[in-house]
Amino acid sequence: MTTWVPRTDGGRPEGRYCAHGEQPDPPPAAAGGCRECAAAGKRWVRLLMCLTCGHLGCCDSSPGAHATAHYEKSGHPVARSAEPGEDWAWCYADEVYLRQR
Repeated sequence: MTTWVPRTDGGRPEGRYCAHGEQPDPPPAAAGGCRECAAAGKRWVRLLMCLTCGHLGCCDSSPGAHATAHYEKSGHPVARSAEPGEDWAWCYADEVYLRQR
């Protein structure tokens, strides 16, 4: 079990609360990047991994915004950066950036 808490800046001036901080350790992420982008012949900017199911999707700066689309379809609230050296997550439900406690 991993605990996530809002980052100091939280992505919001008032630093929001997140009700989804307790996340089970996710299954391994799918290999190879954003499958939806790959299938469409598009490139992604950054990858996010769903902490509920391990889905690997591209960020909102990518043409497909497939990580957000996954949240909208599945309701899985938290995705973490899958980029090497990055240790942050985004809670779609509470709209706040998170860090590991």
